[in-house]
Amino acid sequence: MIIVITTIAEPTACVRTLLSKTGETQGLIVVGDKKGPPSYGLPNTRFYSLEQQKTLDFELVGKLPENHYSRKNLGYLLAMQLGEDCIYETDDDNRPNAHWRPREREVEALRAEKAPWINAYRHFSGENIWPRGFLLEKITDPDTLPRHNGRPEVLRAPIQQGLANVAPDVDAIWRLTKNRAFSFDQAPSLALPQGSWCPFNTQSTWWWEETFPLLYLPSYCSFRMTDIWKSFIAQRCLWEMGHELVFHAPEVDQDRNVHNLMQDFQAEVPGYLQNGKLTSVLEDTQLLPGAGNVLENLVRCYENLVAHDIFPQKELELVWAWSADVMKLSLQKVEP
Repeated sequence: MIIVITTIAEPTACVRTLLSKTGETQGLIVVGDKKGPPSYGLPNTRFYSLEQQKTLDFELVGKLPENHYSRKNLGYLLAMQLGEDCIYETDDDNRPNAHWRPREREVEALRAEKAPWINAYRHFSGENIWPRGFLLEKITDPDTLPRHNGRPEVLRAPIQQGLANVAPDVDAIWRLTKNRAFSFDQAPSLALPQGSWCPFNTQSTWWWEETFPLLYLPSYCSFRMTDIWKSFIAQRCLWEMGHELVFHAPEVDQDRNVHNLMQDFQAEVPGYLQNGKLTSVLEDTQLLPGAGNVLENLVRCYENLVAHDIFPQKELELVWAWSADVMKLSLQKVEP
């Protein structure tokens, strides 16, 4: 396992706690940006300043915008280059709690009954709370409540999302109307069946090797949607691989950085207006079955989303560069 974050801050208490829990792993990759520290004085950590990033041998290097969360893409590529089979991504304001532990690809979970949209947060709470990116028109829809038979199953889940307590990943509407410290229940893990949508984020997320190509964060969309739209694209491709998305009870507490909630709301408007269209376009996108086609499927998703004016054409230039870099790393791995 290797951890990937991006930051514009000095090492936080959350990051220090995370490193203290990881034990003998490849440690931490930290991607800097135009703002932020020139170095990152933590053990078992690889820090890449903006200037150091410009020396990396990736096609994506000269194309990513500065002052943008999508620079995390370089951290993913660096992690792949190290040859680890699991990437854990998080942010520097998420502190592992007592339930945090390195995850395994095989997991025991309750399998939800299929529905077009499932609010996974409601499996872990009786209150009306919803993840950032969930359709607004469905936040009070009883058909989105998770239902299951109560019998856990062991399944292979190459993408797993852990929830956050204290300041969970909700949208600005929830915070503007209900804002308070929040704790979820420690319920069993939940698997969403293929064909059921629920957004996930990059706060405490586990990815295994077969899904590494799906880590790509888009650049030419709202900052508040980059990881959410990434999650929808990843889910669509995950279904073609024959796998399901798994949510875990809270494994981090978020010490949320200061946010302007009205600015967050403004940045989320593209999602409020287009999440339904985006997922419908993805459902209609012709993909190829099997894990061997995951990179091709990612490109197909973006090409169709560009054709439907959800992303601009210049996003494809980054997707193609990402695809070339991932292919190059894959070829390097199989060379004798």
